[in-house]
Amino acid sequence: MENDYKKQFYQRVYKYGLEIIQRVENLPKDQASRILGNQLLRSGTSVAANIIEAKSASSKRDYINFYHHALGCPEAIKSANESKLWICYLRDAKKITKEQSKKILKETEEIANILAASIITMKNKRKI
Repeated sequence: MENDYKKQFYQRVYKYGLEIIQRVENLPKDQASRILGNQLLRSGTSVAANIIEAKSASSKRDYINFYHHALGCPEAIKSANESKLWICYLRDAKKITKEQSKKILKETEEIANILAASIITMKNKRKI
């Protein structure tokens, strides 16, 4: 059962990355959209990259660290939490609609919550 959950989660974050790519591709072609879009592209697609890297981690500590990076702890440059900022900038600068931002922000928040809960669970199992 847990493998099904993990597989579904991997598919979900992969799909999320594709949604980010599509959203960035459809941005206006001005300088602000290009810069904000590049930031969103980096942070949004790194969520899946870090989760996939966690699969091949050499230890539980490394596994947890990859999840931390995917979530966006203060020391991480790329993250789900960072993606929220770029999406909000794009929305408030009227580069994407409120409806578009609402959908992607909701998915970003849900993925971030799953990552946070996973980290807490893993840490409790490790007694860190």
